[in-house]
Amino acid sequence: MTNLPDKARVVIIGGGVIGCSVAYHLAKLGWTDVVLLERKQLTSGTTWHAAGLIAQLRATANMTRLAKYSQELYGDLEAETGVATGFKRVGSITVALTQERREELYRSAAMARAFGVDIEEISPVEVGERYPHLYLEDVVAGVYLDKDGQGDPGNIALALAKGARQRGAVVAEHTRVTGVRRDGRRITGVDFDGASGAGHIACDNVVNCAGMWGHDVGKILGTNVPLQACEHFYIVSEPVAGLTQLPVLRVPDECAYYKEDAGKMMLGAFEPVSKPWGPIPDSFEFDQLPEDFDHFEPILEMAVNRMPMLGSAGIHTFFNGPESFTPDDAYHLGQAPEMDNVWVAAGFNSVGIQSAGGAGMALAQWMDDGEKPFDLGDVDISRMQPFQGNKRYLMERSTETLGLLYADHFPFRQKATARGVRRSPFHAHLAERGAVFGEMAGWERANWFAQADQQAEYQYSWKRQNFFDNVAAEVNAVRTNVGMYDMSSFGKIRVEGRDAEAFLNHVCGADMSVATGRIVYTQFLNARGGIEADVTVTRLSETAYLVVTPAATRLADETWLRRNLGDRAVVITDVTAGEGVLAVMGPNARKLMQAVSPNDMGNDSQPFGAARDIELGMGLARAHRVSYVGELGWELYVSADMAAHAFETLYTAGQSMGLTLCGMHMMDSARIEKAFRHFGHDITCEDHVLEAGLGFAVKTAKPAFIGRDAVLAKKDEGLNRRMVQFRLRDAEPLLYHNEPILRDGEIVGYLSSGAYGHHLGGAIGLGYVPCRGETAAEVLASSFEIDVAGVRVAADASLKPLYDPKSERVRM
Repeated sequence: MTNLPDKARVVIIGGGVIGCSVAYHLAKLGWTDVVLLERKQLTSGTTWHAAGLIAQLRATANMTRLAKYSQELYGDLEAETGVATGFKRVGSITVALTQERREELYRSAAMARAFGVDIEEISPVEVGERYPHLYLEDVVAGVYLDKDGQGDPGNIALALAKGARQRGAVVAEHTRVTGVRRDGRRITGVDFDGASGAGHIACDNVVNCAGMWGHDVGKILGTNVPLQACEHFYIVSEPVAGLTQLPVLRVPDECAYYKEDAGKMMLGAFEPVSKPWGPIPDSFEFDQLPEDFDHFEPILEMAVNRMPMLGSAGIHTFFNGPESFTPDDAYHLGQAPEMDNVWVAAGFNSVGIQSAGGAGMALAQWMDDGEKPFDLGDVDISRMQPFQGNKRYLMERSTETLGLLYADHFPFRQKATARGVRRSPFHAHLAERGAVFGEMAGWERANWFAQADQQAEYQYSWKRQNFFDNVAAEVNAVRTNVGMYDMSSFGKIRVEGRDAEAFLNHVCGADMSVATGRIVYTQFLNARGGIEADVTVTRLSETAYLVVTPAATRLADETWLRRNLGDRAVVITDVTAGEGVLAVMGPNARKLMQAVSPNDMGNDSQPFGAARDIELGMGLARAHRVSYVGELGWELYVSADMAAHAFETLYTAGQSMGLTLCGMHMMDSARIEKAFRHFGHDITCEDHVLEAGLGFAVKTAKPAFIGRDAVLAKKDEGLNRRMVQFRLRDAEPLLYHNEPILRDGEIVGYLSSGAYGHHLGGAIGLGYVPCRGETAAEVLASSFEIDVAGVRVAADASLKPLYDPKSERVRM
């Protein structure tokens, strides 16, 4: 056993490819006192039996950036460490068997070009030329990435471990973490039991890289790491005469991937209904799970039809091994919300080898700098809600998540399992009236409303989905009459105490020294001027504020507040579940409000940006005069006990004036017409607040706040890019996000968000356009197109909202 130090700057728990990568990258940054503890042998959990597929293209620009980094790293590791990684660029092909999948692949190809990834759309004939062993009659299209590759998973991990050791890191095998010592929100040390006995290491940081043990290790560390192990199957054929190196092949419509290796063919599967596995035996090491040929047989039957040589080659190995999956198929990375020195890199959903290099680099940089190197919101562990660590929830959800890797990635696709955990006080009322629910952070949210003669369920497509006309009607109601929708899922955080005003002025770009009842739109900025949160803040009293955040980022935003609190006399409380929220929006919103409340709802009594208590029916509410859809309206905050009464009162009164119930899809369509930014898409931690077009929400005249220096510097140096709103001139194509932006024929970026503008009559997108040294007029003088699945569509561009640019309607 390696002699372990008494103290370390960081203890990494877990010696799979992820833990080895984190150790390697921290050591590369100069962290000499790095200790990695592995309960058995390195790679003995999941890494050793991974398929070793190494692709470049992921669903977002930064995830693609990390995957590309992994490839480059693995290509150099052998020369650095002397350990052969087996990495080779063999290319990859993905084929479509349906027109819907073709649309997905072609949209992916367009996205790849915007991300700087080489990709080629290929015909069925060209698929056959590159992969001669396939049945091609039902193949409709394919894409080819020449720089994709494959490697030896175990040796990649061992090479990373050796590279870490060469830089001074200590890697100890057969050393199990048994407990920790804790002081408030910090772990002060780790207890272990190894071959030479038990011991303790004092440490400044701990990283949970425990893979399928990550959930249990998380509990030891006082953190929530939602993970579930699932069975993952593949077979390896007997040697096939004459079989030479082939690209990796993916046939997602048949849930299958293929890899040639040493003259044999591997067939792996991501079956639609997977098999959760656990609990994990303490003795587990380089083990495999019992065979289940019946479960795998449907995949094999399709594979033999697709690749006839498998029918005669014979099976050399039938393998079943566990891999860990998260509730949303994105891995966990970053600083755990519950603790200030616990970090997580786990739950890689069968993409651990291709992700490990980049994930280790990003986490190490984050730990070294104390801030994210770039936007990692897709995988940030703070997106996970506390309830998602529930074992029953994880077991049920994981039956679906493995299969979703190869399912059609339709826009608006909702998870089907583990639903109904969080419901607003209005849920039953909405369900009775045709609501079709989606899920966000566990919340059931009405996304659209079905008509009486319509199935109240999604029918997915890349084209116009079955709710398209429903949403058009909902948008029309909000634009021309009055609509009502449920906003209860949005996060609500009370910030109160004698230092509340000073504290919020420290973390917010806007001025919080306002009168009681004022609502302020603002951002939490980081030191670079990037946007960490996009919120409204309402002053409830001299010492109390309410911060309203997106549902998905409530925990992250609360964590940001707590980590910047210092010793100020402030209490921070999540009160999301305590109040239901109904939004009443549209030119006739005042008429409806006056029908249900004796309070004066006029502009003089309650102007835009004001909140006050009112009577509603026979109950009470707090009425916030704000709008995310660009219309006159109120968000009505009602205590949970009065929520049902409030809904019934508003709905009944609204019948005589044509009140329409609306959903989140309506809100997205209306907000993008108004060019309102969507946090996580249009604005992130790496988007400067001025370049995002939100300078109006920053008040540099007030005392120092986080990010003030970066805002002043950007004002001096000028913008490098601008947020631009686009409307396609052709009313038929649809936009979602990541479609390439072409300026005068050249790709200059991609859409950060997209939706159909039902009132404006065409698809609308937002995206950043480089503009260094250019005026706004010079940017807009260009010709713009948006690439939709390989087709360039002309677009009008604007720096002001295409809908109601002077915001007159919200102030009616």
